[in-house]
Amino acid sequence: MQNLIRSEREARGWTQAVLAEHLQVSRQTVVALETGKYDPSLPLAFRIAHLFDKPIEVLFTPALTS
Repeated sequence: MQNLIRSEREARGWTQAVLAEHLQVSRQTVVALETGKYDPSLPLAFRIAHLFDKPIEVLFTPALTS
């Protein structure tokens, strides 16, 4: 899954640690989310969308495969 977490975080001037604190997850989880190595659970995806004030479908899109 592709996501806009990094760009949204950077637009706010937040570090990964600050975002992790807002989401109540570890910084390693934020790293894994931003690099696409981890897809969030639905409750976490909703928390991210609420925090960034964006619809889930704007923040997360399926990875294109051929």
